[in-house]
Amino acid sequence: MIFKETSLKDAFTVQIEKIEDNRGYFATTFAIPDFEAHGLNAQIRQTSSSFNKTKGTIRGMHFQLPPYAETKLVRCVRGAIYDVIVDLRPNSPTFKKWQGFELSESNMLMYYIPEGFAHGYQTLTDNAEVAYMLGQIYSPQHARGIRHDDEEIGIKWTLPLAEISQRDAALPSLKELMEVEAVMRG
Repeated sequence: MIFKETSLKDAFTVQIEKIEDNRGYFATTFAIPDFEAHGLNAQIRQTSSSFNKTKGTIRGMHFQLPPYAETKLVRCVRGAIYDVIVDLRPNSPTFKKWQGFELSESNMLMYYIPEGFAHGYQTLTDNAEVAYMLGQIYSPQHARGIRHDDEEIGIKWTLPLAEISQRDAALPSLKELMEVEAVMRG
């Protein structure tokens, strides 16, 4: 695997290295020592997948609060997606910055997303399937999200919006979320 730092602090793309022969290929998609060698959290507590019927579908932008903050290793195993992360760590030099990469079954690129980042994606093809390895289990009471079209963040999605869940469409802006969380903390 080839690890490349992105412009957002602590986030990486991971390129799978294929060993090919006349049968096809073999590739390692996860190895704890490789992730630890790059200082990354290699704990996997849950794996999940999502399937999306329609090109232009947006899922996100999701994250979890501590103690259920999660790392994610995301890969598109069928079709293609535009995968986006936003740094939500107030003390980070890349706070409120976003970055996106195309992940597809053909490029076999993965995205390592550290704790404290919101994550979402838009499907670039019909019938896109995404596989996740998560460093933490899903905890509904710790699950949060911000709007995919938050003007302060300014994500530039690649296609017009085709589908989004009611839940994701109703997510607050980052500013609204921070105000609510501050009130909840007292």
